[in-house]
Amino acid sequence: MGSDGGAAELVRGAVQALDESDITVTLVGDETEIREALGSHQPDSRIRIVHAAQIVTMDDSPMDAIRKKKDSSMIRAFDLFKGGEVDAVVSAGNSGAVMASAVKFMGRLQGIQRPAIAGVFPTLKNPVIMADVGANVDCRATHLYQFAIMASAFSKIMFDIKNPRVGLLSIGAEGGKGNALVKKTHGLLEKSRLNFIGNVEGCDTFKGDVDVIVCDGFVGNVCLKLTEGLAESVLTMLREEISKTFKAKVGYFLARHAFGTFKKRVDYAEYGGAPLLGLNGTAIICHGRSSSTAIKNALFVADELSAHRVNDHILDMLSAVDHSEEMD
Repeated sequence: MGSDGGAAELVRGAVQALDESDITVTLVGDETEIREALGSHQPDSRIRIVHAAQIVTMDDSPMDAIRKKKDSSMIRAFDLFKGGEVDAVVSAGNSGAVMASAVKFMGRLQGIQRPAIAGVFPTLKNPVIMADVGANVDCRATHLYQFAIMASAFSKIMFDIKNPRVGLLSIGAEGGKGNALVKKTHGLLEKSRLNFIGNVEGCDTFKGDVDVIVCDGFVGNVCLKLTEGLAESVLTMLREEISKTFKAKVGYFLARHAFGTFKKRVDYAEYGGAPLLGLNGTAIICHGRSSSTAIKNALFVADELSAHRVNDHILDMLSAVDHSEEMD
């Protein structure tokens, strides 16, 4: 209920997911509004409604959401997970409240110090996963080290990459470049059993030469928002240029399939939402302005991670990496 567009767009996404898969969906929120959004697609064995009287707004603090809005759609959804009634939670609401609720109701995986949000970016080759893109602003080297482990496990599950190439985001490719956090993290990754290829710069993000990029949540969130803004601006500028002359319009008509493919490649909705890795459960954080397509794909991601037990893979990788060196 806390998304920018209310229940209607999210319900449409859920219905699309039901039409294209065999998953079951529980819609949590204002029952009247949800039923209106469902229209002719009424609840059945694969879709149910759980009423929640309160809404966590974008202005609510995470702690207020947990303490004062126990009957909100967000808290009730995580309650359902805790009670074993659902396998995953997908939300387009207040991301800080989602993270706080997920940690409270799901808990962290054993050995994981901080969960991380994994963002998926399009590249010239295969998609690249960046972690963290917003959960942790202030990090230690151990945190980034664990982000690399979790994102590698996610890459294996989602994109079937056997040995994901891990890069550390820095201001230069040389190992000695970067701030104190990056330098210390570089040392940990270099000694680990991960497929660490060294530092990568911002300009390398979209080349597709790495499968995982590691950074703290402050830097990652700036990269995420910059990328989304650039993609939208490029598409807007193209539309403006195409509308200026008859030749441009003809050119667009002839190349419209290529333009459509390009738009799809850079559209965040194609990747659904961003999983919060490191939890003892599956939680997907979506844009507040998510379209029905984004919600549909977020549900597919949640189903994929839950079905393929990504958390077991994270724990296996955590125990397999080299812990012989002391970490901070």
